[in-house]
Amino acid sequence: MKSQKVKLSYFSDILCVWAYTAQARLDELKKQMGDKLEIDYHFIPIFSCTTTRIGDGWKDKGGYSGFSKHTKSIGKKFPHVNIHEKIWTQNIPSSSANAHLFFKAIQLLQTKNTISTKLHKEFDGRSCFEEFVWQVRSNFFENAKNIADQKILFELAEQLDFPISQIEKLIQKGDAMAALFNDIEIKDAHHIEGSPTYLLNEGRQKLYGNVSYNIIAANVQEIIEKPDNQASWC
Repeated sequence: MKSQKVKLSYFSDILCVWAYTAQARLDELKKQMGDKLEIDYHFIPIFSCTTTRIGDGWKDKGGYSGFSKHTKSIGKKFPHVNIHEKIWTQNIPSSSANAHLFFKAIQLLQTKNTISTKLHKEFDGRSCFEEFVWQVRSNFFENAKNIADQKILFELAEQLDFPISQIEKLIQKGDAMAALFNDIEIKDAHHIEGSPTYLLNEGRQKLYGNVSYNIIAANVQEIIEKPDNQASWC
């Protein structure tokens, strides 16, 4: 009898620099515990309107220029990532929602087995969906591409041989939108504060923000060792 996998719900916004820097931790977690771990991806609207969040929210701190400096200063603390010099000052995405909508369409096609969940060595152990999310994220942070532009999203999808017409259909019919709003409802139900957030143990364990790999791994490992989900006294 196969042991049940530990479920980790991962919440992020594609435009969040902390989620960008945290990708290496998520990849390592999959490498070390992938056969015992099931990751469920949710996308939340931290940057649903960048005009409000940055243009207005950072008005007294330099607006987009100030947020660009802030983002690059965070990147400098993590030598494993690269952040474009013109981040948030050229090709500025108006919202993360377009990309999130695209992700939900692909996830729906995964549930129908139209897109495989198989992990690929050439993608550093990621599935095609996970690789697509990474390509969108890295194209923004590393190449300063406007990933709110559907043209860019479709180009990246075509490179992975995704069924474009089926993705378009799920977006047009509203299925992808419904799935995206379901993510928001799950976020609200679990009081998710921001991006990235790791939710474990049926919502009883929540790790938010710039959390080290060792802390994430320790939380997962404890649940693996205690499959009845009984919390340790210490």
